Amino acid sequence: MSTGRFVARALSVFTLLALTLAGPEAMAQPGRFRASAVKVDITPSTSKWLAGYPPRQSTGVHDRLFHRVVAMDDGTTQFFLASTDLCLIAPSVYDEFAAQLKKETGIDPVQVWWSVTHTHSAPEVGPHGMAKLMMPERYGHPPDAEYTAFVQRALIDAIKEARSTLAPARLASGTGYSAANINRRARDPKGVISLGMNPDGPVDRQIGLIRLESPEGAPIALIANYSMHATALGAQNTLISGDAAGTVSAYVEERVGAPVLFINGAAGDLAPIYSVQPDFRAAHITEFNVLLGDRILAANSAIRASGAAVHLRPIQKIVETPRRAGFGWTPEIGDYLVAGEGQAGLIRLPVRVLIVNDDLALWSAPVELFCEISMGIRSRSPFAQTFYFGYTNGWFGYLVTKKAFAEGGYETRTSPFTESVEDDLTQVVSACLRSRGR
Repeated sequence: MSTGRFVARALSVFTLLALTLAGPEAMAQPGRFRASAVKVDITPSTSKWLAGYPPRQSTGVHDRLFHRVVAMDDGTTQFFLASTDLCLIAPSVYDEFAAQLKKETGIDPVQVWWSVTHTHSAPEVGPHGMAKLMMPERYGHPPDAEYTAFVQRALIDAIKEARSTLAPARLASGTGYSAANINRRARDPKGVISLGMNPDGPVDRQIGLIRLESPEGAPIALIANYSMHATALGAQNTLISGDAAGTVSAYVEERVGAPVLFINGAAGDLAPIYSVQPDFRAAHITEFNVLLGDRILAANSAIRASGAAVHLRPIQKIVETPRRAGFGWTPEIGDYLVAGEGQAGLIRLPVRVLIVNDDLALWSAPVELFCEISMGIRSRSPFAQTFYFGYTNGWFGYLVTKKAFAEGGYETRTSPFTESVEDDLTQVVSACLRSRGR
């Protein structure tokens, strides 16, 4: 597959960044905050196995898929965030990418977060990993090594470009509200939980926003964090698409004139209000531009950049939590299990935190987190704003509440964790935030 056909550099579309030369200018400059953004097309040219539902192959392209990358440099520390229109990646896919990136650039993995939007209408990438352990009947076909390599290479090149085009910038952050999502753990009269709609269930409708702009106020990028499964389209759809997340990103980009990174949040128990529909019309796909896109734009117009210095502090923590008895493991998931022979052992779950100055904290985990856990951590955070970035740096399946384990349902049946995982994760992340990463 030729990358030249598919790579669309953001700078040819968004002429908002001053182009600087790679080399000394790409290095940190003390006391000077810089940022850049790059958008790269990763739409395949041939039919692919689509992720997220029972096995099916693509029959065409409805809308294109992208890597969207933001680079930030506070003069001492550089940080890179990628949002990709994919469903899932195994931890080993992230680890391979991060190792190659470090080999080529020296960028440490703790400085790089790779988040996927979780669209169920994009190709599978990498080995099947945890997904095959959860749903073995879906994965009788081999992984697509060629497309995986293309996606990894395109991301490495995008990060290199973003690093080489860093320009003076300001940062602003804020929040908004959207009712585009709904709790999906439906309950029947006997108390049986199934996937559906539950308007009385817990839901997180906060939009978290980070805007990067030039010192003169020209937009560089917008990072929009919202919790919602990218499943407006169901298994009957075989056209490649970014689903509602991709639709909203494109809509907002047209209006702000810069790349928009949709970062999914704690969407483990949250669906779009139009969900698993057979086609784009039934999914009311463009209505998400009103329900969510216009809400992002309204929130963006309300936040102001202060012009204050920006300080970035990336941190990694490991949450050790028991593996559920009888749940399998494969090398594709990576070296994240500590277990003696015959033991369930401990899963070593990698969690990242980014402290931005004294008022903004971002944290991420490679799971489908239930929104109650994220909201609980946010409510106890000492930071004025705390955003959770889900589906980041791999995927270990559903991380659900202790209450959900007692209730049952699809997410608990397929989770590799035990009922102690909510407390284990909350304690580690909350302690990190309370100490402000120190």
